[in-house]
Amino acid sequence: MKQVGLYFGTFNPIHVGHLIIANHMVEFSDLDEVWFVITPQSPFKTKQSLLHNNHRYQMVYEATAAYAKLKPSKIEFDLPQPNYTAHTLVHLTEQYGTEYRFCLIMGEDNLKGFHKWKNYEVILENHDLYVYPRISKGEVEHRFNGHPKIHRVDAPIMEISSTFIRKSHEEGKNIRPLLPDAVWKYMDEMNFYR
Repeated sequence: MKQVGLYFGTFNPIHVGHLIIANHMVEFSDLDEVWFVITPQSPFKTKQSLLHNNHRYQMVYEATAAYAKLKPSKIEFDLPQPNYTAHTLVHLTEQYGTEYRFCLIMGEDNLKGFHKWKNYEVILENHDLYVYPRISKGEVEHRFNGHPKIHRVDAPIMEISSTFIRKSHEEGKNIRPLLPDAVWKYMDEMNFYR
């Protein structure tokens, strides 16, 4: 069975930091693939800066096309809203459970709030977590330290954010080095975030 790490996010837009983390996870842990699970636009929230689902999927597709072990996933686009990771994991396991073992990839900042997630105990019972370092405040809950299903991966610390990229682009700054070439090209052609 292939071990697949699920990397959730809006990827609005996907940037080199996302690719560096995902590639590090797949090359320096026992994960066989990483799937970028694009979080859909919630029908209850109309966030103007969030591009349409299909545009964000296309950018992830463009960014990962050259990497055999990295894949885009729009699995959450067809699931009931709001999306909960626990529900997505159940759906994926039902659909692909004979071929893949699904794991979660998260930053240490998310691990600090993991005890507040819906059905976090069930997630941890059935899935491993692969945690990469992030600079953030607060402490990881004591029960998660040394947990056999929580694997810390010494990935590079990435302090690039999609928010920073959107804001800087809107201000006319050159943010091109922060994006994979194909993503920059698509974003520029579509005139996004201006």
